[in-house]
Amino acid sequence: MGIGQREDLVHAFQRVRARSLEIAAPLSPEDCLAQSMPDASPIKWHLAHTTWFFETFILEPNEDGFAPFHPAFRVLFNSYYNGVGAKHPRPHRGLLSRPSLDEVRAYRADVDRRMAALLGGPKGIEVAALVELGLQHEQQHQELMLTDLKHLLAQNPLYPAYTPQAMASGTQPAAADWIAFEGGLAEIGYKGSGFCFDNELPRHRTYVAPFALASRLVTNGEYLAFIDAGGYRDPSLWLAEGWDRVCAGEITRPLYWVEGDDGRWQEFTLHGLQALDPARPVTHISLYEADAYARWRGARLPTEAEWEFAARRAALAGGALHPEAASGEGLQQMFGACWQWTASSYAPYPGYAPAPGAIGEYNGKFMVNQYVLRGSSCATPEGHARASYRNFFPSGARWQFTGIRLAR
Repeated sequence: MGIGQREDLVHAFQRVRARSLEIAAPLSPEDCLAQSMPDASPIKWHLAHTTWFFETFILEPNEDGFAPFHPAFRVLFNSYYNGVGAKHPRPHRGLLSRPSLDEVRAYRADVDRRMAALLGGPKGIEVAALVELGLQHEQQHQELMLTDLKHLLAQNPLYPAYTPQAMASGTQPAAADWIAFEGGLAEIGYKGSGFCFDNELPRHRTYVAPFALASRLVTNGEYLAFIDAGGYRDPSLWLAEGWDRVCAGEITRPLYWVEGDDGRWQEFTLHGLQALDPARPVTHISLYEADAYARWRGARLPTEAEWEFAARRAALAGGALHPEAASGEGLQQMFGACWQWTASSYAPYPGYAPAPGAIGEYNGKFMVNQYVLRGSSCATPEGHARASYRNFFPSGARWQFTGIRLAR
């Protein structure tokens, strides 16, 4: 790493760390403490955990005379790294009224100061790759901050908005077409000299049969037609686990849809409660719902290899707080609207090997009982998306910005 590259890394560190504080800036201390479900974390915990990553994995083994900011933080803000030691139970993160939000901010400032000194010294070269992993990790948490906060605010009957900024007015969606791909022997996985996560490697060959993808994501209006046609009442459309959840009353509509007394649908967004826009992509749905809708349409979900094959020349997009309607021609909304469920279970690529030590727990140990999502969402930070990126969640997860792209 040369001097110019070192300056770029320091600038990236400052920019990414500042963005997390920007996301939290409109919130009260009460907003930052609450936890709405075990899968979500309080904003205060996100701010502390991303700092814990740099303190634990970079400062502790590399800083001369290292001393932790607070010894108890090693346990309180460890997420899932068993190799590091004990962890505070995930469902109880919202009970951590101490340390205060101000103390967490002081923790961030202290670690940032010490990281700047380390990066400016001779060890800056040695830790560069791990710092970049830490920044990518923090960007993942920035997306989680927005989606976890949205779930929290949705529990409030006042339906408070995160941002006072008005949503852009609705437009007619672009026509949906089928884009055909010849397929063939394809190389899948990351290729290049930049950053990627270990689950994107190794790049390998796989055969992709001829297929077609829908040119855009399924819209709210199209999904409403599925509901009105009795889609949630027809067991022939559903995977068994999904139908069990339908019968239990757990899933009856997309997560943030609200039906008014007048029968009109609204949708809770980070802009507050809004009239359901039929042109915008349907989002916050489970794999079960995406699969059932695809069956209803006589289609299916794409495999992750098909998705990546098609996305090689797709344009990156994003920058909003809610998915926007498609516009234009050709393959659209591959990035920057909704994460797109695939039919592929999350498994290692041929030849995959996790990194040694606790860092190796980042991805590999989750390669069971999960499905792959591709693309990115409106909440994904700028510069964090690429065609080979493999997101993953359990089949029933709905609190992320997840949507549907049809294949056949």
